[in-house]
Amino acid sequence: MSSVQSFYEATLELISTLENTKLDRDAKISKVEAQLEKRQQAMADMAPPYSEAEKELGAKLNKLNEKATELMQREKLFIQKDIKDLTVKKESSNKYINPYQSMATDGMFYDKRK
Repeated sequence: MSSVQSFYEATLELISTLENTKLDRDAKISKVEAQLEKRQQAMADMAPPYSEAEKELGAKLNKLNEKATELMQREKLFIQKDIKDLTVKKESSNKYINPYQSMATDGMFYDKRK
């Protein structure tokens, strides 16, 4: 099997993993990392000259790479949203525990004489 073909198959596996909604996030991330390593290795093995079949696969790969990039961006946005929600939840729970901790001292009068 040529390196272009193995890269193509690794890209298809990556896309199917990213589209799988039944996996939990940790399992999905570990699978994606492994598949990205596999793709990186296949990409490193690619070298010209390419046959006509490999050139056709290359054209398909451009579209698949765009799709994989979009799916990875979507996952990134989900993770960023969850992190933001977690920080907001953490801040609100801290304010509930100690409501006077973050009061601003702006506009207070300080008497320098004692």
